[in-house]
Amino acid sequence: MAAPYAETTLEPLRGPLTGYCYRMLGASAEVDDAVQETLLRAHRNLHRHDATRASLSTWVHGIATNVCLDLLRGARRRALPWDLGPASTTGELGAPLPPAQWIEPLADSRLPQVADPAELAVRRESVRLAFVTALQWLPPRQRAALVLRDVLAFSAAETAQILDCSPAAANSALQRARATLAEHRPAPADAADPEGPETQALLRAYVDAFESHDVDRLIALLADDVRSGMPPFLWWLHGPARIGAAMEAGAEYCAEDRMLLGASANGSPTIGQYRPDPDGVLRPFALLVLELRDGRVGEIVTYLGWGDRFAEFGLPPKVSR
Repeated sequence: MAAPYAETTLEPLRGPLTGYCYRMLGASAEVDDAVQETLLRAHRNLHRHDATRASLSTWVHGIATNVCLDLLRGARRRALPWDLGPASTTGELGAPLPPAQWIEPLADSRLPQVADPAELAVRRESVRLAFVTALQWLPPRQRAALVLRDVLAFSAAETAQILDCSPAAANSALQRARATLAEHRPAPADAADPEGPETQALLRAYVDAFESHDVDRLIALLADDVRSGMPPFLWWLHGPARIGAAMEAGAEYCAEDRMLLGASANGSPTIGQYRPDPDGVLRPFALLVLELRDGRVGEIVTYLGWGDRFAEFGLPPKVSR
């Protein structure tokens, strides 16, 4: 009888744990394993939880922290293309880097639903690709201290319990983390709902411009300081003119591509890009995560080879012409 009780007790924590582990790891592919391992350890040791010393959430987040710290031991810092080198000036993509190099997107549907507008705004800001990338500059324990305190709103005492250290040590880690993050914190993005009517209208205009190969119209939708990258390659472009030139140069490769609007990820809208296979069937080619700024597209991260995960973003495995 213990297993059903444990599942009933622990299952509500799956969403919060997903958000915590994602911010710690920066890799959505590793989050499921981390959360599942956390819940398994919690289930096995549930009889050891002392409610007089810590809430169930605090106790389980302590387990999740240990799981994440184990996974991060010896790991490289994950990043986006513009964090790894200067903008490209040619069309040469270079050699792809391994998956462990890159920040990965996380579908918003995997996070707990939030009704309060202020709380929702905080959540969107704290799962932005740019913010999760900035977190990667922090040593893992400092990262945990900052996420627990400044994002998840655990108290100082609870954070010390989760990190299994003194309150003074937890506060010291937090202060160092805040100082480092201040050096790398990204500028705020638009607070607009990624699935709201204004955003959807902008996205449809972007898709129409891309599919019709209207470079001038596409450029008009881009912010002046727009960046566009394409993991797993270091190659990235800065500015509307460069992106427009690349679109013109690659017109023959994407002449028959089609795009579908997907569900939001990291508080931002997504687009699924499809390309014909040898039989002419339109198959997933890339997942685009777009960050908006002042009503225009400020960043485009094009994740190649994400077709097996399109379903997470509400995108079909193929589309009709």
